[in-house]
Amino acid sequence: MPVPWELSADAWHLFAIFITAIIGVLINALSIFTASILALVAVVLLRVLPPEKAFSGFSESFILLILAAFLVAKGVIKSGLGRRIAFLLIRQFGKSTLNLGYCIVATDTLLGPAIPSNTARSGILYPITHALALDTGSQPTPEGRKKTGSYLMMTAISGHTISSALWLTGMAANPVGAGIAAQFGVNMNFGNWVFVASVPCIVALITIPLLLYKLFPPEIKHTPEAPKMAREALGKMGPMSRREWIMGITFFGMILLWAFSPVLNLNLAIVAFLGLSILILSNVYTLEDIREGAGDALETYVWFAILYMMSAALNDLGFMKTLGAQIATYIGDYNWVTVYLLLTLLYVAIHYLFVSQTAHLLALYAVFLQVAVNAEVPVALMAFMLSFATNYFAVITPQASSSNVIFAGSGYLPSGDIYKQGAIITVLNTLIFLLATPWILWASSL
Repeated sequence: MPVPWELSADAWHLFAIFITAIIGVLINALSIFTASILALVAVVLLRVLPPEKAFSGFSESFILLILAAFLVAKGVIKSGLGRRIAFLLIRQFGKSTLNLGYCIVATDTLLGPAIPSNTARSGILYPITHALALDTGSQPTPEGRKKTGSYLMMTAISGHTISSALWLTGMAANPVGAGIAAQFGVNMNFGNWVFVASVPCIVALITIPLLLYKLFPPEIKHTPEAPKMAREALGKMGPMSRREWIMGITFFGMILLWAFSPVLNLNLAIVAFLGLSILILSNVYTLEDIREGAGDALETYVWFAILYMMSAALNDLGFMKTLGAQIATYIGDYNWVTVYLLLTLLYVAIHYLFVSQTAHLLALYAVFLQVAVNAEVPVALMAFMLSFATNYFAVITPQASSSNVIFAGSGYLPSGDIYKQGAIITVLNTLIFLLATPWILWASSL
């Protein structure tokens, strides 16, 4: 095919390789790991990108954060602390799997304003969710994952999209969007952000666990005996062991450092590696444990680093901005309501091509906002909707957000399931926020 628009040949060839890898995963022809490795080989051998650029994703700090958080999460499980937390939650809320789903979503939402990284929050939420799955009898195998694990893991990453949208500090790209919006005369601060987001986010947080429960039901739904079993198990476990105390203090310390990282100017990945080093030095999590459990972490790290690199390179080569500009030429003449709807839907759909919410926002947010201004769309309405969409589309693919990646590597969520269920949740989120347009228009104008 000839190179379209004013793209370079490298940008067009890179897009062809990237989209082929994604389609290969979508149709279950290849695993996401295999597709990514083949894409990397093609990019280098066909000289689309130089090797140093092709391997650049492996040195990104937030990708290293995922690797370290994955290993720390396994330490939470091995130490027994994850099991204790799971039993405490089951004792209180464990009469049904649906209750546990809501418990996971509520925990994540409460952590949202304090931890300005959805990737860091996923490192906190994952070991708890994993322990809940294991201790409700669900193993990460094709036969066992559907008991409760797949539902709990999918609920966690789906709820994550809304907990990030609810708070200005819920995701790193939110303040970036607020800064761009300010250039268009829109004021976004912590107070008006949560006020505008409150109605659609509360509706979504209530709806998501229930919709997944109905459309993709766990095999184990009712567990009336679970609270009693949890109380008995906690009795057998006795008081917290030395390993649990060390793990708990280390984990809590990581949460505090992540929460205050902007003030202390700390790199999030270094906090995770600090926690991992403490666990190794205190013999809570040994090198043997790492060798035994590093397979999933390494696989996840490799495929995400490759796909992120390709997405970032497409952006650097101007593919995303050119695509946005081409879209703008086709919709600029419609009335503002139509432009508003089309821009929102296109902004969400294009995220199939991105492996970073922040990269997506940086590439397209200002372009789409300018198109909206030209079409006389209320600028505050469009600015808030695009900011919220940057969060609520984050479950559209396994690689759509770095916060998904630990869960995608858990063994409970095959890539095909995330594509299918993620598409449904993304449609649900989009509908909820679009139906809330009158509220967003009114609240953003105050």
